[in-house]
Amino acid sequence: MLEDAVPLDELRRALVVKLRHHGDVLLASPVFSALKAQAPHLEIDALVYDDTAPMLEHHPAIAHVHTVGRGWREAGFARLGPEWQLYRQLRSRGYDLIVHLSEHPRGAWLARTLGVRYAVAPGYSGRSRFWKRSFSHRFALPLNARLHMVEWNLDALRRIGVQPAQDVRNLVYVPGAQAEQRARELLAEHGLRAREFVHLHPASRWSFKCWTAQANAELIDRLAARGLRVLVSAAPDAEELALVAEIVERARATVVNLAGKLSVRELAALIGQAKLFVGVDSMPMHLAAALGTPVVALFGPSGEFEWGPWRVAHAVVASDAHPCRPCGRDGCGGGKVSECLTTLPVERVFAAAERLLQLA
Repeated sequence: MLEDAVPLDELRRALVVKLRHHGDVLLASPVFSALKAQAPHLEIDALVYDDTAPMLEHHPAIAHVHTVGRGWREAGFARLGPEWQLYRQLRSRGYDLIVHLSEHPRGAWLARTLGVRYAVAPGYSGRSRFWKRSFSHRFALPLNARLHMVEWNLDALRRIGVQPAQDVRNLVYVPGAQAEQRARELLAEHGLRAREFVHLHPASRWSFKCWTAQANAELIDRLAARGLRVLVSAAPDAEELALVAEIVERARATVVNLAGKLSVRELAALIGQAKLFVGVDSMPMHLAAALGTPVVALFGPSGEFEWGPWRVAHAVVASDAHPCRPCGRDGCGGGKVSECLTTLPVERVFAAAERLLQLA
């Protein structure tokens, strides 16, 4: 038994802090499930950036989602009002425990000023004395790179004496009734049937994680020749929309193009209805895993051991001709183009899709 385990039965409320991007927040969703399973009486809140709040808002183990404006840092003195209002909200909740899941300094400040009894955070080497003394517990980081981020997040709980059961380690995402209804309407409008189409999300906020437009177009045509319809999505970002436009132009087959037209919840609801999801290392790939849709994931400079599809039928397609991967860089030489991705042959991706489609 852990000597300094946190006595959860004595606590009332906990705050889990994950100030990162959408996919990172979704990969932290099992933390709430595991903590609630261990201490059902505990009220558990989340603190995330405002744009990532939809990743957690319907999580059954979460009492309240607090948000930090991602643009507050650039707001100057104008940020003081919303910062004070947020702090008052957090203070009024009377937290006993903070679980901080990133390197963000806000977690250390909150651990010091909210009057919590216990606080756990990553034990980064070389961090300041201020960081180290802000937390009652710090969890050890892996000595190798082959620990999935879900388990990395759960290590925070292990450090305070919680050993997560296998059945609470799945990703959790609930699109909500309104998004589910809109997904049904969109499928009907475009003549699609649930579990009879492939959802392709070829884009990412990071262009160096993307496959080429020509390769995506050829994949669409291969899938269409197999009798499958393809729905394509992307965020409402100019670069992502341009990539999808080029893919659609190059493809001979007709696709359902919903790029830039979906909310995160609607995107998730549609992914949940697909027979197969195909995409790169991105938030929609993790949504597919959360919703149980089989995944073909293309990986380049990022590592599939840490970021791959979690607990879902999947196939990772990555280059075996580039021993430099996963390098973690923004393209070869920092040039925003990753050869380990751009050279991936269509045949390999299609073959991976075929294998999963036969199992579906």
